[in-house]
Amino acid sequence: MNKFITAVISAVTLTSIPGFAQQNSINNPMTQAMFEVYTSEIAANPNDPDLYYRRANEYYKFNQYLRALSDVDKALQLTTENDRDLRFLSYMLRAEIYQMTDKHREALSDFSSALALDPTSFMALYQKANEEYELGDYSAAKADYTRMRAINPRSPEALTGLARVAVKENNLGLASEFMDDAVELMPSDSDVYIRRASVRRMLNNNTGAVQDLLMAISIDNNTRAFQELIDIANEDYPAVISGLSTSITYAPRQGMLYYIRGFIAQAHDHFLSALADYQKLIDDGMYEYAGLYNSIAQCQLALCKYPDAMNSVDNAISMDGGKNPEFYVTKARIYYAQNRMEFAEDALKEATSKGQLSARDTDWRGIIDFGAGEYDAANELFGGLIIDQPDVMRNYIYRAWVLNDGMKQTDAARNLYNRVVGMTEPAEADPSNPVAAGEKTAKPLTAISTYRGFALLYSGDKDAAVKWGDDLLRDYRDTDGYLSYMVACLYANCGDNDRAFSTLEKALQLGYGNLYELTAADYGRVSIAPLRSDSRFNVLLARYSHLFEKTDK
Repeated sequence: MNKFITAVISAVTLTSIPGFAQQNSINNPMTQAMFEVYTSEIAANPNDPDLYYRRANEYYKFNQYLRALSDVDKALQLTTENDRDLRFLSYMLRAEIYQMTDKHREALSDFSSALALDPTSFMALYQKANEEYELGDYSAAKADYTRMRAINPRSPEALTGLARVAVKENNLGLASEFMDDAVELMPSDSDVYIRRASVRRMLNNNTGAVQDLLMAISIDNNTRAFQELIDIANEDYPAVISGLSTSITYAPRQGMLYYIRGFIAQAHDHFLSALADYQKLIDDGMYEYAGLYNSIAQCQLALCKYPDAMNSVDNAISMDGGKNPEFYVTKARIYYAQNRMEFAEDALKEATSKGQLSARDTDWRGIIDFGAGEYDAANELFGGLIIDQPDVMRNYIYRAWVLNDGMKQTDAARNLYNRVVGMTEPAEADPSNPVAAGEKTAKPLTAISTYRGFALLYSGDKDAAVKWGDDLLRDYRDTDGYLSYMVACLYANCGDNDRAFSTLEKALQLGYGNLYELTAADYGRVSIAPLRSDSRFNVLLARYSHLFEKTDK
């Protein structure tokens, strides 16, 4: 259950700097102090629209979209018609908030209002065209992208927009031509390769998209390209690994390529491959830093190599000077895997003393609290996460587990499962709104992360739970084994061992290599545990032992 990675962590990005995440959190003391100043200023000047606009902009930066929307609404209410500059900025900000909350019709209206205030704004025109595209009004989008190109013939934004429209019009050759023109105009611009990669993905050319993203990385380590690579890997893991391997063949001394390949392999539960790349970086003197040893420890933990994992994470802590809380969470997880709960709790206390934990590391606090019998603490922690992250279904699943298995409050747990079922009910298509109706997501991780099948099972609807698993296998392509593993967990908990084993074997065939999850993990009521007592289990793992142990060939 470690697949919910939303951003890459690279050896050269800011996320490797201890405390960076905390500094950029809304809960950072300096950030809170800034908002307190805004509150005081607004209390003293309640009719100043500029104060509301500026605070809205700060809320937007921290993804506080509801707060930002409230403030920008107030700014527009207070701004006079004569203050065209502030009204323009406010409309643009509100439109961007609507974009981030998938309210595309409202965003289009505000971008149009901003463009009416400043007809020369290239950005307002660009965003208006994007919203027209999102809403399926391709003729209007095409007209606006064409207008952009007339203003600036070298605009990659215009060419990309026209290429996307061409794909929708099934003019695939023209789409490729537009993007090739964009690259030819700006061959040293990493962003243009990212744009072409996005169009190539629309054309189902993931191999070409990976090549473009690696080119963007080679130009200036473009972080957006890293994120796009991760996104493609979540849908087509082999395409990304193949592209990276080809690049490594041509540039065998480029350490960043090994790091990216190892990171992506680790994220997709292919731990032996990840370890090989991480060790290559160290052995060949390309990279050696604290975070790399922490990654190695996490891989060794997943392969149940607990002493090796502990040595690696201790090395990371020593190199770092004991400043990074994530390293102590890794240490806590190693202790937890060995059922050494007292040591795990001590390591977590050390982690929290070093700084704010990430959302995933906070999950481990709750899991370890449960393992130590601290059910009230675990319940409170997951309850707080539900308040902070109400759209993350994992929080509900974990809290229901604590209530059901730990506190024996089965009715309260069932209520939470029912909430998940209600919140993940597939939306009915609205033919009048293409965005609301949507196309079925191509991202299996998005579907898995609803945990809908498990919620259905534990709320008492086993048939619907099985159907959810069946639908996942039918509707989504599994390229790394994780989807099949999760559905096998569901079937196992439904009591259908035969289907669970066949689905689990599919996961192993695709390279799923998390030995800890397979043989030991049992938290959240989402695991393969019911299969472990079946005689077929050890036979199956032995058949795929090459996924967990390095073999000489």
